[in-house]
Amino acid sequence: MNYRSLLAAALLTLPAALLAQTNAYPPSEVTTQNTTLLVDIDHRPAISLDGQWHIIVDPYGTGIYDFHHQVKSRGYFMDAKPKPGDEYDFSASPTLKVPGDWNTQRADLFYYEGPMWYEKDFDYTVKPHTRTFIHFGAANYRSYIWVNTHKVCEHEGGFTPFDCDITSVVHDGHNFVVAAVDNSRIPDGVPTLQTDWWNYGGLHRDVSIVEVPEQFIDDYDLHLVRTPDEASTNRTLEGYVHVEGAPAGTPVTVNIPELHATAQATTDANSRVAITIPVQSLTLWSPDTPKLYKVELTAGTGASADHLEDMHGFRTIETHGTEILLNGKPIFLRGVSIHAEAPYRTGRAYSQQDVDTLLGWCKELGCNFARLAHYPHDERMTRTADRLGILIWSEIPDYWALQFDNPVVLEKSKQQMREMIRRDRDKASIILWSVANETPDTEVRTKYLTTMANYARELDPTRLVTAALLVRTTKGANGPVKVVDDPLGKALDVVGTNEYIGWYDGPIDSIDKTTWDIHYQKPLIMSEWGGGARFGNHDRSAHPAPWSEEYQAELYRHQIPMLNKIPQLRGTTPWCLMDFRSPMRTLPGKEDNFNRKGMISDQGQKKEAFYILQKAYKTRSLGKAQ
Repeated sequence: MNYRSLLAAALLTLPAALLAQTNAYPPSEVTTQNTTLLVDIDHRPAISLDGQWHIIVDPYGTGIYDFHHQVKSRGYFMDAKPKPGDEYDFSASPTLKVPGDWNTQRADLFYYEGPMWYEKDFDYTVKPHTRTFIHFGAANYRSYIWVNTHKVCEHEGGFTPFDCDITSVVHDGHNFVVAAVDNSRIPDGVPTLQTDWWNYGGLHRDVSIVEVPEQFIDDYDLHLVRTPDEASTNRTLEGYVHVEGAPAGTPVTVNIPELHATAQATTDANSRVAITIPVQSLTLWSPDTPKLYKVELTAGTGASADHLEDMHGFRTIETHGTEILLNGKPIFLRGVSIHAEAPYRTGRAYSQQDVDTLLGWCKELGCNFARLAHYPHDERMTRTADRLGILIWSEIPDYWALQFDNPVVLEKSKQQMREMIRRDRDKASIILWSVANETPDTEVRTKYLTTMANYARELDPTRLVTAALLVRTTKGANGPVKVVDDPLGKALDVVGTNEYIGWYDGPIDSIDKTTWDIHYQKPLIMSEWGGGARFGNHDRSAHPAPWSEEYQAELYRHQIPMLNKIPQLRGTTPWCLMDFRSPMRTLPGKEDNFNRKGMISDQGQKKEAFYILQKAYKTRSLGKAQ
């Protein structure tokens, strides 16, 4: 075994031993809680901190603790110039690209799980009557942030944004930021210890300095009100605007220039204002017509006023019996599941090029829908879906076996749900918030996830709530019967189910004999189905072997007619669009640390199954409701 292999093996053993070490950080001099979460970051004055950051790999937590495990007075967060006895120097340390995971940037970090220190210098000019934040699009998993030696915030969760108020610690001239990011898997994490995707660590989304007025718009909603006549173009928009720090009576204006529609009001004692805007000649957003309107928001007056503008689509989504209604009309969701894995280079997807490639393949496949598994993806995904007309299922990583009896974990799930909805509530493409994937059918789990479903509705009553459930199998007179009776289904608007008949569950010909017993009169989305194949692995015999493209294609051919026999099927998102890295997938020559169920390889090569599904979607031969 060579040095690199030995190092990788050693690093794999570190996280469990480090958990006790890395939980304690120096007391903060300012609050460690994030008092707000900025929205529409793309439309704020900002200074990008993307690029090269100095890094120190710190598996023993040396940047915090001395050899008696006491907190150092001169830890790495001080970014001090080396003095006698110091054993770190950011300026002489190697660099990594931000955004980007560390695993795919250096071979010796490929398996690393543990603390990593990042440091970057930046110049800044303080502006009067301005609040300054450092914005992180996401960092996996626990993050601790210092600016100019002051701890400004901490955050847990690897896929949602957070903002640190640095107004009181940033100054004119040279400044520096230090981030300690720890991707150690922990039992009370969300997700928990085991997942079927790579645990990419680091600052894997954009980082920027963002400036806002002293009183600024930090949250808003504007949505289309449902009406019995959904075809009408004369409609009403409703919502609210919250202005952080604003006293009662602060004027707020919402303007939609193309519709010649404006609303004006003043904030109440809670810095919030309700908005109602009648509109005429409204073009509804849909996959066929993804119309977006510029919406302008202003809070306050004069030079201190806050201005935001963004592009919005307006549509309604609801269920009626077993139908999903978009703008009052039944729709079948022709979808696919997608991981945030970068095409070609692999690693965590973060760029517009990554997004354009992934969603471009969706359009080529004939999709009007995508399931973003199993965590919130980069905001570029949902913004681009708005423009392309791709409906979205977005979920938090309540995945497999969380500590469902732990109230602390429940609060972590709620935090991630809150951050996901806060970031994306203005995206017309998103129609489903998902609370879970493949969780065990237990009473404590059902209580936990029912709480989460109700919490999602509390935060956003305009969208539908779903989850991907497991199914059980019984013997029928003519073959297997798949029973959908998970009690969590009672809490959902749309039931998602995962099945792998022909892969984990029986041979391919068992698909033809399978029937379904669904205990809920609700719309059903087959949220996962499929099987694995390595691109270029062919078996053109009458009975192709698993892992061949022919086997995967044959599985798809048998699945489609079975799915069409499910009366309340209203969508499918087969697993999955593209192969992705997973440490669970170790079969040599077939998987090699990739989940190979993609219809496209990690290098962009389309397998035979891609064309089977493409034909079914484009000819509308899969799906009952059109």
